Amino acid sequence: MIQLQNITKKYKTANGELTAVKDVNLTINKGEIFGIIGYSGAGKSTMIRLLNGLEKPTTGTVKVNNQEFSSIKGQKLRDARQKVSMIFQHFNLLWSRTVAENIAFPLEIAGVAKKEREARVKELIALVGLEGRDKAYPSQLSGGQKQRVGIARALANNPEVLLCDEATSALDPETTDAILDLLVDINERLGLTIVLITHEMHVIRKICHRVAVMEAGEIVERGEVLQVFQAPQAAITKKFVSQITDNKETQETVAQLRINYPTGQLVKLVFVGEKTEQPVISHLVKQFDVEISIVHGNISQTKNGAYGTLIVQIDGTEANVAAALSYLNTVEVQTEVIANAN
Repeated sequence: MIQLQNITKKYKTANGELTAVKDVNLTINKGEIFGIIGYSGAGKSTMIRLLNGLEKPTTGTVKVNNQEFSSIKGQKLRDARQKVSMIFQHFNLLWSRTVAENIAFPLEIAGVAKKEREARVKELIALVGLEGRDKAYPSQLSGGQKQRVGIARALANNPEVLLCDEATSALDPETTDAILDLLVDINERLGLTIVLITHEMHVIRKICHRVAVMEAGEIVERGEVLQVFQAPQAAITKKFVSQITDNKETQETVAQLRINYPTGQLVKLVFVGEKTEQPVISHLVKQFDVEISIVHGNISQTKNGAYGTLIVQIDGTEANVAAALSYLNTVEVQTEVIANAN
């Protein structure tokens, strides 16, 4: 569906040449939800502009739906871009138009007849859950409702690819989840390929099948979301994963536990898939004669399966603790000794 081959994008600035994207190779499959994550300046925004033809690469080729966006121009490019739609962080709605009129706008530009436009707008309003709000203006809508309008407008011309540029960054957590659920529903109903640009690992974890991590214009890691969560390799990826698996409150609890319980070991356990449902802790206590205090636990669902983390204090004789940790490795539970408490 989408192929980027040896893509480099350079800009000329007053301070010299700036490389925004460097030697990127990437394939995004038809019908998948693919996430591109990175902090500000990583090259994400340039990537999305390359995908919709707003920017041409300095070197390399960009193919979307068998069209080479990196070389076509004029009317041919405009026609190809009708199959690649985009939603934005700040909605980009026309404030003088109603919900229905905003959604109809791309259809007007495409020359679709009024009767056909009205039928399509009605269908899209129902799809994004805005029944009864068709005559409302953007100023009368919540942030989540505005984004629903943006999504409906992006779907008006029956695109095959939907690009989302930080589409949930301006929303509160509850509304973010509702919009993400809507995107999953659209992906499954329409078979739409969705590319998400974000700096939030929660967004990636919740709905993406695969993810690419960008830093300084390069893709430093990629893979299925569960695989990346389970074993992040790059330092930047570990930082993103810690957004979900660790937090300040957990760190404070661990620090306090070291003071309160001066013996044993603090261990981080990682469970994947079916392992999250097995009674591993009770088995350790019974079989290895150790005491276990649970410090922090979390289970996250990804599109590829469940991912759970548990921080525990294991206390007992040195031999028993070592045997317990060895057992965990045999049942494919990853262990990381955070610190010896003594």
